[in-house]
Amino acid sequence: MENGKRIQVFFFGKLSEIAGAATTLSNLHNTDELIQHLHTQFPALANEKFAVAVNKQTIHTNTELPDNCTVALLPPFSGG
Repeated sequence: MENGKRIQVFFFGKLSEIAGAATTLSNLHNTDELIQHLHTQFPALANEKFAVAVNKQTIHTNTELPDNCTVALLPPFSGG
């Protein structure tokens, strides 16, 4: 590992059917790099809409990933 940065990624809903429940990645510096990596590793994710949360905070722009962070990919929620 180049910089030792580790990122735990969790997938929810339909996204977990595509990518599994969780994966650990390293050496990704921001959420744009992470999404690009996941689209390469799991091409079907590119066709899905999802929100990204870093350490339980939903983000809307490219965000730096701190070491040992947790990222959640959340599909759209429907109310009822």
